[in-house]
Amino acid sequence: MTTKNHGARHVAIIMDGNGRWAKKRLLPRVAGHKAGVEAVRNIVRAAGDMGIEAMTLYAFSSENWKRPEDEVNDLMGLMKRFILSDLDEFAANDVKLKVIGNWRALASDVVALIENALERTSGNKRTTLAVALNYGAQDELVRAAQAAAATGEISEAAIAAHLDTADMPPLDLLIRTSGEVRLSNFLLWQSAYAELYFTDILWPDFKPADLQAALDHFARRDRRYGGL
Repeated sequence: MTTKNHGARHVAIIMDGNGRWAKKRLLPRVAGHKAGVEAVRNIVRAAGDMGIEAMTLYAFSSENWKRPEDEVNDLMGLMKRFILSDLDEFAANDVKLKVIGNWRALASDVVALIENALERTSGNKRTTLAVALNYGAQDELVRAAQAAAATGEISEAAIAAHLDTADMPPLDLLIRTSGEVRLSNFLLWQSAYAELYFTDILWPDFKPADLQAALDHFARRDRRYGGL
């Protein structure tokens, strides 16, 4: 199942469907988010074996603050537990953690946890796991354009150099689960020539075999980048 000839170096996932997964089972939404965290673990474990160099996961958008306060608190609590419980596994599997978005605006205890995790995994090289927290692509583009302007150069290359993902391979494949067919303000610049893959599978049910199916689909695509 874990073939490596698909050619995708950087894969991003919009992890959608936790709430619907819980609703189908008559469970509270937090149960769906907990199941979603376990799906993250399984996919990250498989990514390195599948030859993926970098993976970016849409964990919490800048628009998610509009959700009920209890749900936001649950999400933040789950994220803290995920960081604390998985750091040793990141080290064992040579996974480098990266966080994109305006994450420094989060609560001070969350920021401290993230800074510690980034430091502890900074030397890992097998796979980069980028987690988008308090992230919105439009905000990222504004920040990148402002940074480029400060250098005196406004160009595609200058803006690209100041994106949150500037030190990662170009995005090859963007996956969205749950049947929704939109980007939801995620990696808008990076998705310009990425292949898009939409599946009806709800995120907690998304397994490594489903990731492999997306990679197999990607391998069959003819990427012309605007050419013939």
